[in-house]
Amino acid sequence: MRILDRYILKSIILIFFSCIFIFLFLYIVIDLLSNLDEILKHQATFILLVRYYLSYLPIMFVQISPFACLLASVYSFAKLNHNNEIIAMRSSGLSILEIARNPLIFGFMISMLVFLISDRFVPVSMAENQKIKIQIEEGSPKGKVKKDQAIINLSMYGLRNRLFFINKFSPATKTMEGITILEQDENQNLLKKIIASKGVYREGLWRFSQSITYNFDENGQMIDDPIFFEEEIMNIPETPENFSALRQKPELMTIRQIEDYIWRLSKSGANSVIRNLKVDLYQRFVSPFTSVIIILLGIPFSLLMRKRATGMNAVGVSIIVGFLYYVLDAVCLALGKSGLLMPFLAATLSHIIILSGSLYFISKLP
Repeated sequence: MRILDRYILKSIILIFFSCIFIFLFLYIVIDLLSNLDEILKHQATFILLVRYYLSYLPIMFVQISPFACLLASVYSFAKLNHNNEIIAMRSSGLSILEIARNPLIFGFMISMLVFLISDRFVPVSMAENQKIKIQIEEGSPKGKVKKDQAIINLSMYGLRNRLFFINKFSPATKTMEGITILEQDENQNLLKKIIASKGVYREGLWRFSQSITYNFDENGQMIDDPIFFEEEIMNIPETPENFSALRQKPELMTIRQIEDYIWRLSKSGANSVIRNLKVDLYQRFVSPFTSVIIILLGIPFSLLMRKRATGMNAVGVSIIVGFLYYVLDAVCLALGKSGLLMPFLAATLSHIIILSGSLYFISKLP
């Protein structure tokens, strides 16, 4: 690596990790002070608080990394421009993209790290964070957690075009109560309706108690008499883990879990749910690359800064650019979830616009 490349990259890396540390520190201090009365009220232990904020670290790193990259690139290039070092580099025959090559590589590496953390660690961290928060609110100083947190009024699109409506599901005991299952054909016509008072999952099978089965023809008319069983073994491929996953929001799921859920819904006719999940899925792939794209966006703005207050200018420009980027991204995602844009286009459109705009502005630099 050339001395010049090391010189630029050293500044980028130093400011990036300084920003990460400062943002994390400020978040913990502000959150701790704002919730101090609740912490004292519930007598939360020091160990519980440490676990709570440690669980937040992956989440915060993913959220603040793009802004830290933007601030690092804007400040570094603005400082180089302020000291006329950019002019010297350009005079030696280097283009803007050649000067920014190593910062962009660094941004790409951060993007890969963010992708890994957001898929492998963030869902686990968010679940752990919520669990610890409940412990604190319930005043559990010894850190005990309720083992059986039942899911009330659960509904689910399952395989084989089945709709599940369950009054209560207990993951710990693998038991469901108040069960209604509607089985449909490819055209969403009702074929079968199953009602049961209770269902227990044992040895890989669902055992329903006091079940009644109604069969229907293609016109929705009931065929024969209802069939009653005091106890019936049901041929249902869904496991308790599948039902437990429904308490999770997409941000609490891994990419594989979202893909699996989309596949389960693919023949259910739940088009709006599938569309929203696809937007979330494509965003999970695209969002980590915000770091490298936003570095490219910050370069032309930083080179237009001429004032001496480089540091304050860098912060101001970063806030404005970051705000515009996130507004554009939020609008595109909203259009995708409303059906006005295809899910893949909704997740990538803001990145395409920002990338195109960045390259355009760089090409117009003197």
